[in-house]
Amino acid sequence: MNPHGRSVFGDEIAFLKQHIPVLLLEDENSQAKIAIAPSLQARVLTSTASGDSGQSFGWINCELIASGEKRKQINAFGGEDRFWLGPEGGQFSLFFNKGASFEFENWQTPEAVDWGVWEQTGTAPASASFSKEFQVTNYAGTVFHVLGERAIHLLTKPVAEESLKVSFGQSVKVAAYETVNSITNKGSVAWTKESGLLSIWILSMLKPSPGTVIVVPFNSGAKTSTEINSGYFGDIPADRFTISGPAGFLKADGKFRSKIGLLPERSKGIAGSYASDSKVLTIITCSQQPGVTDYVNSMWVPFQQEPFRGDVINAYNDGPLTPDGAQLGPFYELESSSPAAAAAPGKGITHIHRTFHFEGSEADLDQLAVKLLGVSLKQIRTIF
Repeated sequence: MNPHGRSVFGDEIAFLKQHIPVLLLEDENSQAKIAIAPSLQARVLTSTASGDSGQSFGWINCELIASGEKRKQINAFGGEDRFWLGPEGGQFSLFFNKGASFEFENWQTPEAVDWGVWEQTGTAPASASFSKEFQVTNYAGTVFHVLGERAIHLLTKPVAEESLKVSFGQSVKVAAYETVNSITNKGSVAWTKESGLLSIWILSMLKPSPGTVIVVPFNSGAKTSTEINSGYFGDIPADRFTISGPAGFLKADGKFRSKIGLLPERSKGIAGSYASDSKVLTIITCSQQPGVTDYVNSMWVPFQQEPFRGDVINAYNDGPLTPDGAQLGPFYELESSSPAAAAAPGKGITHIHRTFHFEGSEADLDQLAVKLLGVSLKQIRTIF
């Protein structure tokens, strides 16, 4: 463990290699590294900006991985970039069987994105690509034949700066990477709204702490019924979620199940978090397409009036699911989704999700927070 109580990257990798294959991508000009698990749906398990002795940023369920056990509802292996599909709720849900009530005991992660190897189709010193063909069935009974593909690229510091259009500062170390994710219709029938559509959904699992706060900037000029959707799992107490100026803040301590989201008109294609106890600033961005408004709706109800009125950006804080305190993590998530994929046979959609973890002086990190999220570190630290 490092002085902040966080896991050390080299220690976690050594442990993981005892149980599963691990593919490391490294930046030869810095100490940035990322670890990929091809046998766990080619997810990015974790990363570091400071080499083997540096902090390991991803939350990893070491106990589950070591057990080799296959659990029923979800195999929450962890990982800070994993490939899922939406929608989660509604009449076109992929996570509930036809006729089932929308309660957690009936929630089931689709097998295709929960378990099994993705074939490695390419590799280079700082990138790797993977693919898998599979089928999923939605709540309405529509069967989708899908080719899933993803390429993972470790980004150098200059490329990361260009991507975010900012200079990071002399003290800053960064672990930056992107995943380029695609789904293609491998069936003989077009994917249409009438029978339901899929979306690419990229989710992180990051380590929570008492000092971690999620920040979700939004477009304050957009006209929507709400600025931020905070009603996924019931009301969130004011000491855990608040809006201040053009940004929402969600406590990410892994102790209270809560989720927020932004519609496409509200989304800026960016979200982040700051852990004041470990001094890490995390940013995610995505390839949001201007003017596109059809996104799948993942609200947990059996029938949605607007099934294609969903979110681009989401954030989740894990917490107890039952009175006895059982939970999936603890972890927190920063998430992005592609538009709904209406696709003829042989066609599909691509979604790019980028992750940036920053370590450095408080002054340099504060400048990044202000430029990228529109808020200062002081505001983040003191919002709750």
